[in-house]
This record gives sequence, structure tokens and C-alpha cells, in this order.
Amino acid sequence: MSQHHSKIEWQRAAHPTEADTFSRNHVATLNGGQTLKLSSAAVYKGDPDAADPEQMLLTALASCHMLTFLAAAEVKGFLVERYVDSAVAHLGKNAEGRVAVTRMELSPQVSFSGDKQPDAEALDKLHASAHRNCFIGQSITSQVTVTPVTA
Repeated sequence: MSQHHSKIEWQRAAHPTEADTFSRNHVATLNGGQTLKLSSAAVYKGDPDAADPEQMLLTALASCHMLTFLAAAEVKGFLVERYVDSAVAHLGKNAEGRVAVTRMELSPQVSFSGDKQPDAEALDKLHASAHRNCFIGQSITSQVTVTPVTA
């Protein structure tokens, strides 16, 4: 199939507000050479101005669902004009009692143009297909719900 790479770099530095611990800031370099400023979530002494791993997992899921949805819509002859998702990830205890991302909620709002417009049933089928075929969605154990938002 294919391989995907990410390089993570962290260097010891003082925490900006807590002298007794270290900075959680680090940098990820992706395939295209773009870099992302990362940290832990602010609640875990991270930088609130940086993306945290939980956000990145959620973003990967939402992006994968969107791209799979767009492909499915194209196959069915629908012209998507805009796709916006305000996704949410929830931390909680998993079946083993460990803290995990236990639930992720996608709330895509999609607008279409052209003569062919999906009805509610067709839209649900497109999202179901995207959910079933999203590589990231098939790779995680968290509960994922997709609740399309209508304009």
C-alpha cells in the first residue's frame, strides 16, 4: 500500500510558567516539509497556542471523513461547494480504565451546487459511506458519531 512519515523533534527547555517541569512544545515535520507546532493539551501543562495530540487525532479523523465524503459525492455526481466540520473529541476512561479519546463527534455541514442535489437519505448514505471507508476511522477504537448539520 503506502507509507506516511512524520518526524517529531523535542529539545529540553524550561516550562514557561512552571519552574519544576519541562516544556511540552515540540515540532512535527510532515512529508511535504511543512512544520507544525505541537504541545500537550493546556490542562497537561502544554502550550495553548500549539496543537495537541488529541486535536491532531480528531483533525486526522475529520479530514479523512471529509476527503472520503468528497470522493463518494463525486462518484454519485454531486458537486460539493463547501464542507465545514466543527468536530469534538472527548477524553474519558476506556474499558481498561485508562484515559483515552473515547468518543469523537463529527458535525459536517455540506453545501452543494448544480442541478443534482442530494435528499436527506442520499446525504446520510454519503456520510455512511465516508465513515465506513475512511482509513483513519477504520484505524481507531473510539466511538465515532457523524451528525450532519443542515443549513
